[in-house]
Parts: sequence; structure tokens; C-alpha cells
Amino acid sequence: MRIRAESVLSGKKKTDVLCAFCFEDTNVAIGLGKLNKKIDQTISQSIKEINGKKGKISIIHSHKESPSERVLIAGLGKKNKLTTDVIRDVTGVITKKIHELKIKEFSIIIPNKTPIDNNQIISSIVEGANLSLYEFDLFKKEKSNNKEPDLTLLTSDKNAQKIIKDSIIISDAVKFTRDVANLPPNECPPMKLGEIAKKIANENKMKCTVFSKKEIKSKGLGGVTAVGQGSKNEPKFIILEYRNGKNEQKPILLVGKAVTFDTGGISLKPGEKMDEMKFDKCGGCTVLGVMKAISELKLPINVVAIIPSVENMPSGDAFRPGDIIKLFNGKTAEILNTDAEGRLILADGLSYGIKHYQPSSVMDFATLTGACIVALGTNVAAIVSNNIKFTSKIKAASIKTSEEVWELPINDDYMDMVKSKVADIKNLGMGRAAGTITAAAFLANSVGNVPWVHFDIAGTAWIQPSTKSKSYNSHGATGFGVRLVVNHLMNQK
Repeated sequence: MRIRAESVLSGKKKTDVLCAFCFEDTNVAIGLGKLNKKIDQTISQSIKEINGKKGKISIIHSHKESPSERVLIAGLGKKNKLTTDVIRDVTGVITKKIHELKIKEFSIIIPNKTPIDNNQIISSIVEGANLSLYEFDLFKKEKSNNKEPDLTLLTSDKNAQKIIKDSIIISDAVKFTRDVANLPPNECPPMKLGEIAKKIANENKMKCTVFSKKEIKSKGLGGVTAVGQGSKNEPKFIILEYRNGKNEQKPILLVGKAVTFDTGGISLKPGEKMDEMKFDKCGGCTVLGVMKAISELKLPINVVAIIPSVENMPSGDAFRPGDIIKLFNGKTAEILNTDAEGRLILADGLSYGIKHYQPSSVMDFATLTGACIVALGTNVAAIVSNNIKFTSKIKAASIKTSEEVWELPINDDYMDMVKSKVADIKNLGMGRAAGTITAAAFLANSVGNVPWVHFDIAGTAWIQPSTKSKSYNSHGATGFGVRLVVNHLMNQK
């Protein structure tokens, strides 16, 4: 989608559709101004009809009474409840309607005099428009051939074009993340994920290293070795390095769980909805999307990404409940359930990255526990952290991007829950109790004192029946976390 900014009065803009927002219980469209008496009366009546209700739209044909062929009014709801996500969502509704009508171009008046910073409004509009038309039709014979409309943002903001450019890069990275996450397991084994990582590294001047099964074993990555040994599709350990900061600047470490298909292994999952286990690679896909975005934004920082990738399958070679394995950090882990496999490969990724790259901070991402969905549903991700200051920065980015997170506690009591009587730790806690936290407690054994935030995105990584409907997140993988993390990284000092 082509998006640009233009400083022109709305009443003089020649466009197929001139779009303006209005609030609930008001009788004016924000920034629209007067066009002429005849069409102004029609617009006023349309505003009364939709009453500014969030997501409600009305389209008026101008009949050549103004330079724009049509005027579209969209409701934002109550002014005191306005958020960037409301703007993003309503923009998506507008864009989908424009696309449905096969209109070639449209313009949106940037609303002024709102409680939200103008830069954030522009960014939200760009993201809502760009993400709302996402389709995953790679494997469909009949593809959507409708050309995406061009969008002009009417604003006098001198920074608008730069904000648009950055927002397109970020939202395109979200779409890239969705594309990879939506790939079916027969098309995306660990080897394919490694190839995708190499491709974006070559395109964006990053270093990419992919360890083979033999190298994974020889380097002592016991968690990755164990989980991946049951599949004919060999595990891969993917490392991406982005170096655009000062040489002495410690890198930020990102680790993403990428189980390209999760049967549960010997602890086999129920058959219902097992097809969704292609989404168990979403943590790794989020990390790939972040790396793509920051390299294209050319952020002046150093970032290392590690993506341990496996396929968890039952076979004569698969690891078993009762096995004891040795992780990269030197600790032994008792396997109580082979469906608690993500924490094993993440533990290796975290400890390997911390040892070899001495990062300033660490974030990991994983569709890790069903317990997270029980606790928070499918619209909020859980975070667990060992650093209050770091957590506050993540929460600030969450508010700005509307990718919601909720912090869960971790203390010595939870750490005790993953201690084993026959090994150093075990890969399950105390039954159903605190499942999301005990999974994080397992990971904490590989982190030490490095500032760390763990994201459990089990509920938010793809659209599920209970997921709140958003115009820019309509089906399949969501790309959750990319916008949040990029926003955080853009604000590094």
C-alpha cells in the first residue's frame, strides 16, 4: 500500500473519498471544515445517524458539490475513551470498506485537538490501513487480485512523511511475521526457517549462522537435541546478528521459541485443534519480524537474535517422560512431560546467548503455556521479569502500541516448584498450579542476573475463538509483539 502525507485544506483536496472522524454525541467531523451548504447539511445528517459510534461509517456522494467525489465519516466512540488502538481499528474498518468498493485512492484527515500525540495518531492510521488488508493466500489457486488503494494523509505535520515511512516498515514486518507463522508444517520445517533467516540477513546486512543437528549436539545444546531427536526434520539453531551501534555497546538479546509443529511428542496432545500447532513457532517468527524491522529502520543499536527451532514428534527416537537431559547451562533437567518442550529449547537459547554475547538485556518470546490463556485469555500476553526498570519500559511500549501485557510474579517459592528430586530441575511445576510462572521459573535458571523479560504469547499469537475482533487482525497469525518490541528498541538510549 502506498501512503503519503500532504499539507492541503480538506475542502480543496481532490480525491475519490475524503475521510474524517467524529466522536460520539457530537455534530461535527474533526478537521473537515465547511465544504458547501448543500453537502454540509448531508454530512451533518450522516453524523447524527451514526452518532459517532466506534467503527460506524457513513458514505456521502458529493455529486460534484466538492472536489472529493465522496465523503466518508467514521465514528471513534467517546472522546474520553480514545486510544491509539481505537484509531488503528477504525482506520482498518475504513480501509476495508474502500477496498471492498474497489476505490483506487482515498484520503484521511488527521484528527487534531485529541488527547493523543499527533505522531502516534499518524502511526496508528498507517498501521491500521496497512495491516487491515493482510491476506494469506499463498496456497490458494484463486488469489485476491484487487489492487490495494493508495492513501493520502492530510496533515501539516512536518515529520509526517518520516513517521509514515517508519510505520510502513514496522507494519510490513508484522505482515512478514504473519506470513512465516501461517506457513503449514509441511512447508516450514526447521530447515526452512533457517533459510528464511538467511534471506532476511542477506537483504539487510546482518550476519546469520545456522547450526546443524551435529553442531547442536557437539556444542552441548541438550534441550534442543532432545526435543528435536524424534523427527526426521532435523533441528536448527539460528543466530542473527545486527550490529549498528557502537563497538563497545553490549547487544540486546532476543530469543524466540520456534517449534515448527508440536504434537506434544510421546505426551501426545489431543487431536482437536492440533492443526493450530503450526503456530508453536510464533515466538521465533516474532523475533524474525523484529530483526527485519530494526535493520530496515537502521536503528543505532546492537541486537542478537537466537531462534532454536525443532519439530516435536513421537517416534522410536523421541525423548521420553522420565528422561534426564543436560542443558547448555550445565544443569540437568528431568522430563516429566514431553509437551513441555518449549522451555527446554528456550533455556538453551538463553544460556547460549548470554554466555557468548554478554547482552545488556534479554527478551524471550514463546507460545509457551495453555495456562497463560486460562489466566489472561487471548487478548493479553503474560510477562515475567527479574528487573522492575526493564519491565516498566516494556509496559510503556505496550501502552503505546496497544499490544497488551500483564506482569505475573516470580519469587523463590516458584523457583522451588521446578526443583527435581532426581535432577537439578524438572520441566513441570506443581501440576496445574501457576503453570505460566513455573515455566518462566524454569527459564530463570538460564538467565541469572541479566535484566530479562519473558513473553508468553500463547493466547495472542494467532486468532482464536475468544480473541476480540480487530479490523487489522482478522485471521491466522497476528504478529503479536513485533510493534511493541520495535517501539521499545526505537527508544533505547
